[in-house]
Amino acid sequence: MADNVSLRQLRYFVAAAKAGQFSMAARDEHVSQSTITNAVLALEEELGIKLFDRLAQGVALTAEGQDFFHNACHILDSVRDAVHNPRFRKGTLRGSVSVAASYTVLGYFLPELLARFRASYPDVEIDLRDTDRPGIEQAVAKAEVDLGVAIISNVQRIDRFSHAVLVRSRRQLWVAPTHPLAQIPAPSLADIARHPYIQVTADEAEASTLAYWKNRKSRPRIVFRTSSIEAVRGLVAHGFGVTVLSDMVFRPWSLEGKRIEARPILDAVPHMEVGVLWHPSKPLSPPAEAFLQFLLHAYGS
Repeated sequence: MADNVSLRQLRYFVAAAKAGQFSMAARDEHVSQSTITNAVLALEEELGIKLFDRLAQGVALTAEGQDFFHNACHILDSVRDAVHNPRFRKGTLRGSVSVAASYTVLGYFLPELLARFRASYPDVEIDLRDTDRPGIEQAVAKAEVDLGVAIISNVQRIDRFSHAVLVRSRRQLWVAPTHPLAQIPAPSLADIARHPYIQVTADEAEASTLAYWKNRKSRPRIVFRTSSIEAVRGLVAHGFGVTVLSDMVFRPWSLEGKRIEARPILDAVPHMEVGVLWHPSKPLSPPAEAFLQFLLHAYGS
């Protein structure tokens, strides 16, 4: 089976999954929409599974597609790292890099990247610090850490820092398969407002949520607040409410094995942006520069 799956097909599939639309994926990959469509169809036929649900507003990964997405990303990341592996360069980098990161970033974004970086630079130690967004900003501004990795769409006065966006993660509705909203291909915020809402409070998620709801002159009917994304996952899976969160933290199953589905939202909802911050005038050490370049390379910046 592996002989019939190409890296190009995997890349086009991942692009479609991230964009949520074949047309947008085609634009990002600079190919025709039919090229993306044919690559996905070939993968589905080869694997014998349905990777996407086709919706009026685009496409959404099935549970099987979500699992394959993570595997495909791992394969593409491994190939990318192998091609650019610094072990093929002269010299060995040693030292340490200090990185401040927040709850969501530490839990759902950084671990795999840290493992890939360590595989390429085994003699560089990473001093990882867990703090909130204001703490990250303060530590970077005072040069107490080399780099900060945070949800930079929440950062105030971003121009104070040198910075780069690493990933823009689409926000979608999370819903149990039996929930009434699961029957609507692309619910609006007005549709969602009619149902109990589970609100995440970690990483300023509630402020971000209320901001885009306010722009639509509406509010979610919040019935429960928690800092635990796993708690939200369980409550949504059991039908106690719905939520809107980013694809970065989405998983199609709760800890109890209950199914969760994601639906695109009809209204324009801003993406969650994760990025890296560093001091605008203090030069980075070679290990810190290596980690920064690794992050930028990993996300095609």
